[in-house]
Amino acid sequence: MIRLRRKSKPVFLQNKTGKDDAKSVWIGGDHPIVVQTMTTTDTGDADATLAQIYGLAMEGAEVVRVTVKDAPDAAAMPAIVQRSPVPIVADIHFDHKMALAAIEAGVAKLRLNPGNIRDYNKTKEVVEAAKARGIPIRIGVNMGSLAPDLEKTLGHTPEAMVESAMRHVQILEDLQHTEIVVSLKAHDVMSTVAAYRLMDKRLRERDTPYALHLGITEAGLLRDGTIKSSVGLGILLFEGIGDTIRISLAADPLEEVPACWSLLKALGLREKGFEITACPSCGRAEISVLELGESVEKIAKEYTAPVKVAVMGCVVNGPGESKMADVGVAGGKGKGAIYRAGELVGTFPEDQLLTALRAEIEKVIREKYPEHAV
Repeated sequence: MIRLRRKSKPVFLQNKTGKDDAKSVWIGGDHPIVVQTMTTTDTGDADATLAQIYGLAMEGAEVVRVTVKDAPDAAAMPAIVQRSPVPIVADIHFDHKMALAAIEAGVAKLRLNPGNIRDYNKTKEVVEAAKARGIPIRIGVNMGSLAPDLEKTLGHTPEAMVESAMRHVQILEDLQHTEIVVSLKAHDVMSTVAAYRLMDKRLRERDTPYALHLGITEAGLLRDGTIKSSVGLGILLFEGIGDTIRISLAADPLEEVPACWSLLKALGLREKGFEITACPSCGRAEISVLELGESVEKIAKEYTAPVKVAVMGCVVNGPGESKMADVGVAGGKGKGAIYRAGELVGTFPEDQLLTALRAEIEKVIREKYPEHAV
């Protein structure tokens, strides 16, 4: 059983567009764990960036981060913020002018390490501007970019990451800005897990339970990166640590979003879209489980209801597995069986199987998930 989720201070994200219906999200507190990703387009190309943001939102991204590294990026931010369907986070590193431009554009949140600006007066200017507009700040510490003195004294360790984060936290607190989210990302699982555990302990000890953004930085390509991220984030989420997540992949960000949702669904933390179980390939299979499963996945993309579908290659496991699903399908020689909560609905020719399955799925949605019915 997943441990009780840590208590965290919630922060509110909403683009400052002046529109009452602008999409908003809460991170932390008792609110659901939020799915994030980041664009890969040239931010200066507002249309291309917005096209990607809309695609990511359709996949289920609830917050999207964009880099603001130079003047062309900053110039595009007002249009991006005004037209975005989800809250936008501006990714800032060293140039305080980029942070001020993002704030002026009305972003929902900044990703910023205050100490990296170096000049205290410039840092103060940014933090006060963010505070005035109600814009939270995410402190984002990475193992590969620690302060030189911490790297020298503590090395590349979880302890150094936490000390770095606490320095940035202190700067914000000294400036009376406590709408804070913290992330501590390493490229390996165990360092990341240790850092978040230690950060959680430190924040609880000082009674400042800021929300935590989980991620494994530079996790890798699609397969290995997804596995590595799922292991690390899965451990922390199982322990009740984490308020928002990003699975960072060297891949199209459209791959990151469903990976996040699959992880949250596997842990029983969020529901979105179908949960498909499928038997492994074996000699008993009388139909291509892979082809059948992929066909069901295509159907699943058309619906948002959390329908549970069991895909079986033969009748040996079909009835039993389908008892734990809303709908089950088991293949046979030239035909297949459809089950509803373990009960046989009927047997259909192979060329009619998917049509029959879709019909049962839509019945389930109407009866069990009417809020998702079209």
